[in-house]
Amino acid sequence: MEKKIRILIAKPGLDGHDRGAKFVARALRDAGYEIIYTGIRQTPEQIVASAIQEDVDFLGMSILSGAHNVLFKKVMDILKKEDAEDITVFGGGVIPEDDIPYLKSLGIKEIFTPGTSSEKIIEFIENNASKE
Repeated sequence: MEKKIRILIAKPGLDGHDRGAKFVARALRDAGYEIIYTGIRQTPEQIVASAIQEDVDFLGMSILSGAHNVLFKKVMDILKKEDAEDITVFGGGVIPEDDIPYLKSLGIKEIFTPGTSSEKIIEFIENNASKE
C-alpha cells in the first residue's frame, strides 16, 4: 500500500487573508493528497510543531503581509533545531521576485507567486515527493 503524501498548509504571522492558502489546500486535496490546514495567524513555533506532530512530507506557507523574509527564516531555523529538515518546504503569496533567491537560500524549495496554476504546484509536489 502506497503512503499518502501529507501536506501542511500554514499562514504565518498576523496576515489574516487566507484565500490563496485555501485555494492551494483545496486543489491539493482534490489531487489526492492529505491536507492539514492550520488556519490563520500561526506562529513559526506552532507551524513547526504541527508539521512534526502531523508527520507531514511537505510544509506550504502562504503570506501576504510582507514579513516573509523574517517569518519563513524563523520556520526554517526551527525545523533545523528540531531535526525536521526532511520536511520539504514551499511558500507562496505576494513575494517580490528579488526576495525569492534569499528564501531559496534558506532551504525553501520553491516559491509560488500569484497566478501560479494548481497544476504547477501539483507538479512540484510530484517531483519532490520521496519515492519510498
